[in-house]
Amino acid sequence: MSKVFFKPDIIANMPIFAAKKLNFSNLLLTVIMGGGLLLAGFMMGSQNRPQPETQVKSNIADSTNVLTVKTTRITAIYRYSIQRTYTGETTTMRESPLGFERGGKVVKLYMDEGDRITKGQVIAKLDTSELETRKLNLEAQKSQQLAILAELNRGPRPEQIDAAKAQVQQLQERLSLEVAKRERREYLYQEGAISLEQLDEVSFNSNALAAQLAEAQSRLDELLAGTRIEKINAQKAVIKQIEANIDNISLDISKSYLKSPYSGTIAQRLIDEGTVVSTGQSMVKLVENGKPEVRIGIPVEKISTIKQKSQYSVLINNKEYAARVSTILPEVDSATRTQTVVLTLESGAAFQVPKGAIARLNVTETIFQSGFWLPITALIKGDRGLWSCYGVFEGENGKKIVEKRDIEVLYTESNRVLVRGTIKSGDRIITQGTQRVVPGQTVIIE
Repeated sequence: MSKVFFKPDIIANMPIFAAKKLNFSNLLLTVIMGGGLLLAGFMMGSQNRPQPETQVKSNIADSTNVLTVKTTRITAIYRYSIQRTYTGETTTMRESPLGFERGGKVVKLYMDEGDRITKGQVIAKLDTSELETRKLNLEAQKSQQLAILAELNRGPRPEQIDAAKAQVQQLQERLSLEVAKRERREYLYQEGAISLEQLDEVSFNSNALAAQLAEAQSRLDELLAGTRIEKINAQKAVIKQIEANIDNISLDISKSYLKSPYSGTIAQRLIDEGTVVSTGQSMVKLVENGKPEVRIGIPVEKISTIKQKSQYSVLINNKEYAARVSTILPEVDSATRTQTVVLTLESGAAFQVPKGAIARLNVTETIFQSGFWLPITALIKGDRGLWSCYGVFEGENGKKIVEKRDIEVLYTESNRVLVRGTIKSGDRIITQGTQRVVPGQTVIIE
């Protein structure tokens, strides 16, 4: 004998059990124990009310097949904005390894790593003792030559002129005496009183005095005329040569002090006191304290989206900084096919942003493209690797029917996609539960 199970609501409506209001467990026990009585009661109830059982089964079938789905009504767009991120690194406006312009021994270092200095501030010093000694010697020589020049400019002293005049007068008197003596000797020689030798002796003396008188007169004339301009100019040239030597030593002394060419921070110290350095050898590395820069490579085809002097936000070490485009370098990197955009950060970032830190520039770009935005949950796999979606459309008797539409994904953004295809504005697209429906199925819109 086969077992038969009935739904509780059907059995409860049977005449034989309607008055007793038995629950389903008690009814089942009664069926087993009652045997033929239960069978007879069932047959009687079935003959009296066949229609309600058929109606209940139909309702159950309909409620099982009709699903409730969530949809969105799509609207066409014709452009959209996307955010592109480009990566670069931070740099300083100026960074210089500093060294002396002359060699020597380092005797003093005034700064250490991390110290901030201003323009013109002394960083280090070389030994200048030898240079100072040479300079003092040249200055003494200059003083001596200046005294000589002053004497030349004043000319001879009156005492020198008077002495020269006295010498000339003395020679003139002696020459007059010798001339008189020669005249007398000539007379005596003609008379035969003296020899020719004696006459020649007197003549020689008078000629010698005449030569001495001429020399003394020339010296007197020179003193009376003053110092010659050529001699004064020659003395001035000597003084200028000494001054030039002094200036060279002074320049070497000034080069013995290493000074900061601009305000900055000592990033690295390379030499200690007592070290003998050569010309140009790096002593310290100086980094400017000014506004830091960011250099970012932008693809050539996207460089037109960057405008000179425009303001952007740059992300460095998970912190945003305001930056302005200072210049766009014209050269294109042959390896990356990018152009370098230089941005100047806000002044407050000078001591917060390290050199060489990774910087990210976010640029908003407008794309002129028509399509429809859909949540990514609305996508289903289509044929041959393409994509599709389910739309809900009006069918016969107002029923909502599921239809499949082929689409093309144009752009993906977070949890939504831009698509185009066999859809149009105003269509309702299923956004959730796509795995539970099939084309042609009737659904209810939530």
